[in-house]
Amino acid sequence: MFLYGIGSGILAPMNAVYMRDGIGLGKAEIASIFSISLLFNMTAAFAIGLISDRMAKKKRLAVCAVPLCIAGLLLYMQADGYVLALIGLVLAVAPSGLIMGQLFAMARSHFMREAAGYFEMAQIWLRATLSVGFFTGLLAGANVYLVAGFHGVLWGNLLGYALLLLCLLLYKEQDAAAADNTSIGEPFSLVMLLALLLLCCADSLRGLYLPLVVVNLFGKPQEMSYLWSVQAVFELLFMTLAGYWAARYGSKRIMIISSVFALAVYMTYAFGPPLAVFFLAQPLYSFFVSVLYGVAMGYVQRMFHLRIGFGSSVYVSLTQLAALIGYLLPFLVPGYRPAIFAIPALLVLAALALIGANAAVVRRKKRTYGAEAVLTENQA
Repeated sequence: MFLYGIGSGILAPMNAVYMRDGIGLGKAEIASIFSISLLFNMTAAFAIGLISDRMAKKKRLAVCAVPLCIAGLLLYMQADGYVLALIGLVLAVAPSGLIMGQLFAMARSHFMREAAGYFEMAQIWLRATLSVGFFTGLLAGANVYLVAGFHGVLWGNLLGYALLLLCLLLYKEQDAAAADNTSIGEPFSLVMLLALLLLCCADSLRGLYLPLVVVNLFGKPQEMSYLWSVQAVFELLFMTLAGYWAARYGSKRIMIISSVFALAVYMTYAFGPPLAVFFLAQPLYSFFVSVLYGVAMGYVQRMFHLRIGFGSSVYVSLTQLAALIGYLLPFLVPGYRPAIFAIPALLVLAALALIGANAAVVRRKKRTYGAEAVLTENQA
C-alpha cells in the first residue's frame, strides 16, 4: 500500500498540468481523458468485485493488473496528442481501481484472521500507510520535476508500480478467514451512499482543478506538490484520531463535522486567496480527507461485510464515479478561475442535508421501535 501511494503521489499533482503544458491539451480534452479513463476504471473495479469473492486467492488479480498499468504509462510518455494520451491513460488507470480494491480485500482477510477484534482500526492504519506513501511520492515528484521535468515524474510513477509488483509477487496470500462473520455490519442505506458520492465528487473536483487553479494564479507547478505534501502530513496525523472518534461518537457525526471543514476550505478557495492561505487551509481539509477515505471507507465496507471483495470494489467504484462526475461539473465555470470551487461547496451542502435527513429518520425509527417495545412489555 505504501508503494501504491508513492506511485500515485508522484504523478497526481502533475498529471493535469502535464496534459496542458507537456502535451498541449485544452480543458475539454483533459476532462474527457480523465472521465473516459475513470469510466473504464469504475467498470473494471465493479465487475471484478462481483466475481472476486468466489476466488480463494485475490492476489493474482492485482498481479495481472500492474503490468497493464506499466504498459499504459509507457504509452502515455510517448503521447503527443489527444488520442495517444487517451489510450495511454486509459490503459494505465483502468486496472488501478482493481488493484486498490483487491489490496484492501486481501488486507481485510488478513486482519480478520490475525486480529479480528481490531480489524476496523487496522484498515484505517492501512489507509494511513497509503497516505504516508502518497506524501513520500509528493515530495519525490516535486523534486524530480525540478530535475527531470514531466517525463521524470512519469518514470517515477512507473518505478512505484514496478516495486508494487515485486512486493505482490513476494507476498504469500492466505485463505479468507472464517472469522468474517464476526464483523459488525451497517444497515444498507442508499441515501448515505448518495451523500458519500457527493462528498467524493467534491474531493475529486478539487483534486483535478486545484493544481490548475494554483498554477494559473501563481505559475509554479512544484508548489502544488508541496501543498499536497502538507495535506498528506496532517492526513496521516488525523487518520487514527478520526477512526477513534468515529468509534466513540459515531461515523455519521464525524462525517458531518469533517464536511463542514471541507465546506469552509472550498469557500476559501473560491475567493482566490494568497498562496499562504492555501497552505493554512490544508489541515482542515486533511481532516475531511482522513474521514472520507478512512471512516467512510469502513462504513461502506460494513454495509457489505459478508462480501469482502465486493464491498471493497463498491467503495472504489463509488470514488471513481464521483471523480467522473466531478471532472465534468466545472464546465459550468469557464477557464480555471477560483470560482470553480463554488461547485464542491454546493455538493458538500447537499451531502450534509442527506446525512442529516438520514440520521433524523434513523432516530425516529429507534424511538418508534423503543415505544413499541415498551408497549409490548406493559401489555405482557
